[in-house]
Amino acid sequence: MSHIQSLLGLIDAWKAKDIDGVLAFMHDDIVWHYAAVIAPPLKGKVKARKLLEGLAPQLRDVTWRIFDYAEKGDRLFVEGVDEYVSADGRLVSAPYAGVVEFREDKIIGLREYFDISAVNALKAGEDMKEHVRVLIAREAVS
Repeated sequence: MSHIQSLLGLIDAWKAKDIDGVLAFMHDDIVWHYAAVIAPPLKGKVKARKLLEGLAPQLRDVTWRIFDYAEKGDRLFVEGVDEYVSADGRLVSAPYAGVVEFREDKIIGLREYFDISAVNALKAGEDMKEHVRVLIAREAVS
């Protein structure tokens, strides 16, 4: 399985809120920078599970999409949008870039970069900016 196929499999599991399915794509020693410039990384599957279990009830209709990617060795570089409906019914679309590292065909490192102020504005009920609409209106790889 290619690295992009592994990531898309993880995304499909997350859309189904299958936490065990998500974790199956992760190495036991995962280092997950779920908000790379905002918070320290989570280390290990136990902490990854805890984050996923906390997030799952807050998100509905997840449509996380990847627009572009490049693979180099055991690294996958991606650009996409993490999109979902919040628990209070607001559409949240967070364009992002990420770096995914693999060991033994499992994700060992995950670094996600996005603008938290834009996410918080959408959660607060502000309208999505037109340039963001254009940015996320692209076709996903799958």
